[in-house]
Amino acid sequence: MKQQNNNKLTGADYLKATLCSAVYDVAEVTPLEKMEKISTRLKNQIFVKREDRQLVHSFKIRGAQAMIASLNEDERKCGVIAASAGNHAQGVAFSATKLGINSLIVMPLTTADIKVEAVKSFGGEVLLYGANFDEAKAKAMELAKEQKRIFIPPFDHPLVIAGQGSIAMELLQQNAKLDRIFVPVGGGGLAAGVAVLIKQIMPSIKIIAVEPADAACLKAALDAGKPVDLSRVGLFAEGVAVKRIGEETFRLCQQYIDDIITVDSDEICAAVKDLFDDVRAIAEPSGAVALAGLKKYVEQHNICGENLAHILSGANLNFHNLRYVSERCELGEKREVLLAVTIPEKKGSFLTFCQLLGGRSVTEFNYRYHDDKSACIFVGIKMSQSNEKDEIIQELSATGYSVVDLTEDEMAKLHVRYMIGGKPCKPIQEQVYSFEFPESQGALLKFLQTLGTNWNISMFHYRSHGTDYGRVLAAFEIDETTLNQFNQHLTELGYGFHNETHNPSLKLFLTNQS
Repeated sequence: MKQQNNNKLTGADYLKATLCSAVYDVAEVTPLEKMEKISTRLKNQIFVKREDRQLVHSFKIRGAQAMIASLNEDERKCGVIAASAGNHAQGVAFSATKLGINSLIVMPLTTADIKVEAVKSFGGEVLLYGANFDEAKAKAMELAKEQKRIFIPPFDHPLVIAGQGSIAMELLQQNAKLDRIFVPVGGGGLAAGVAVLIKQIMPSIKIIAVEPADAACLKAALDAGKPVDLSRVGLFAEGVAVKRIGEETFRLCQQYIDDIITVDSDEICAAVKDLFDDVRAIAEPSGAVALAGLKKYVEQHNICGENLAHILSGANLNFHNLRYVSERCELGEKREVLLAVTIPEKKGSFLTFCQLLGGRSVTEFNYRYHDDKSACIFVGIKMSQSNEKDEIIQELSATGYSVVDLTEDEMAKLHVRYMIGGKPCKPIQEQVYSFEFPESQGALLKFLQTLGTNWNISMFHYRSHGTDYGRVLAAFEIDETTLNQFNQHLTELGYGFHNETHNPSLKLFLTNQS
């Protein structure tokens, strides 16, 4: 690829590299489908680029193929190596096999079996190593040097970026009247490739980057003016769960991206449901990120009558994730409100309460007797309109009920709703913590061994959602004199934790805290 004296590739360089890339030796031209239902709902023409239709069910095949196909004969004889826990691994394995090249993929020990087997089915050798991606990558780099293999990076390389840019070429050929394209961002290879090519040909089209709020490495880099490490990365949308944006991808995104928006997990879940309802695609969470951003952006900016495209980047879904998606999609669509309502503990109270709802559907109702005076119920109510929540709360409050809105309370959504009625029968001094446990063998044992036997566990809740991290809520009998010592133990544990003692939903349903 041609370079200027400052060694920075120009937009024209990337355009030429994309046009010359050997992507289509293995990749397919994927369809751009109109989403009829959501187009009507959002009053815009919404189109989805179906990268889930690639043979590896992800756009990653494009970048992997572009770089691997560029290798000379001697490099091909050495073989290739990559580090990945998912889509990039499959792309590298598939492309290398098609070109008759040996491939070795280093994957973290926690990688789901379905992904390991997928890589093997595409002809790749798998080495399971390390507790996370960073450790797997370090091992891959070490082996690349030892075995003289060619390391294939997942995003931060000009050839990989140019390969991903082939999506933009297809978009223009399929619909040249697009007003905005929404692109998911992990390490930035896809966003950079699409943005740089679009701006060379049709600069009037706006490119909007979309990131999960808990893995927004591009936004952090834009705010800092350079790539920075995130202190923590959420793993629900694991395909875009990247700690640090690439150097070259950031340079291109900073220059060519028009805007950026972040979305939360509930909004992603709602987008997964939208894709299924409209085109019967079952997207992995990262694959639905762009649609989640499109919906949010349309609402925030009052966009109407435009042609909007988004990229469904992948569909390599851990099946058990669907349980979590199903539970959270109504919240993400702002179609469900979660409330804690205190009503009198007397006959007919439940009937009166339900009558006040005026025929609205109750999605969840949790209650357990506590005393003779009042009952605190946990209730989910389906809304026909997203602005209906305030009306419901006002109607209940006007009747004299005490109402607490728990719709945005993560503790309530993750744990409390499954534990209603767990208040201790006597006052105890306890501290409540939330934890993130890696879903790996021995994680719970490590947790208990690190804490030792100095503190009694007074409450414990864990529920698997099919993600890489399990969420745990636990309470411990601790007094103020030993709190610092306890926190030191938690730090040594090395898991993410947060003190939830004063969370309002816990006070209402699970603890005796005043």
